[in-house]
Amino acid sequence: MAKQLVLKEGEVDTRGIVPINRQSFKDKLRAYLRKPCSFAGFLLVMLASLVTVALVLWILVYVLKQGIPYLKPKMFAWRWSYDNMSMLPSLINTLVISLISLAVAGIVGVFAAIFMVEYAKSTNIFVKIVRVAAETLSGIPSIVYGIFGMMFFVELLGWGYTLLGGALTMAMMILPLTMRTTEEALLAVPDSFREGSYALGAGKLRTIFVIILPAAIPGIVSGVILGLGRVVGETMALVYTAGSAFNVRYAAGPMGQGCTLTVYMYSLITEGNKYAGEAWAVAVVLVVLVVLINGAAEFVGNKLKKEY
Repeated sequence: MAKQLVLKEGEVDTRGIVPINRQSFKDKLRAYLRKPCSFAGFLLVMLASLVTVALVLWILVYVLKQGIPYLKPKMFAWRWSYDNMSMLPSLINTLVISLISLAVAGIVGVFAAIFMVEYAKSTNIFVKIVRVAAETLSGIPSIVYGIFGMMFFVELLGWGYTLLGGALTMAMMILPLTMRTTEEALLAVPDSFREGSYALGAGKLRTIFVIILPAAIPGIVSGVILGLGRVVGETMALVYTAGSAFNVRYAAGPMGQGCTLTVYMYSLITEGNKYAGEAWAVAVVLVVLVVLINGAAEFVGNKLKKEY
């Protein structure tokens, strides 16, 4: 005897409902055969996806295969020497520069995007100038930023080679990216969110920080991830502002001289095959660091994201 279905309050009996948008593989194949162009497009999309995944996996596997055998505990010693070739000072310097540059570029970029989207009119000449300037800055080569940072922070301000000078140079590099991605994320928030908030009596500032920004968090986090990836992977701009590798024996403070992992790896490569294994080991740590940063940013973005 069939068991009688007991529905709670608010539940709906879905046993007799058949989804009309669910197709079997045979139905999809028949539809593609009737439209060969759609089938060709489907194959191209699948091929591009497979090639992308294959390239990423091949690079990861190759780097890990080359670098893991050279990863040794002495490479994580607190002080660098020719005996241990430690990368720990460079790793700490990388984190310091990343945090400072993201803090500066994130605050300035987010508030600039809020001004352009929420306060300034789209026809404002100042907004157009800022957008053109941001697009121009995003296309400037990194070595130009490095030379500017060297002339301004190192020479004009008299700081010398410092992590702070390198971080501020990197902040200028990723500021256009952070600003543009935040602007697009704010523009993607439906106007009904703003209208509903205003209708309930909330002010503009409260609407922005309570309603608009939480809804735009995924787009903002994406911009932060892209900017952070550029900071971690930059080399030449930091050579001119933060310093080189082999004259730095321990992690430096913001006003001290230091090098990042990429600069350290570049210095190892320039020495020839003598330190090639250590360079591959640094590459492994860089890959792991980028994966961890992306995972942490995605986790934070999902936690801060609001469902509507």
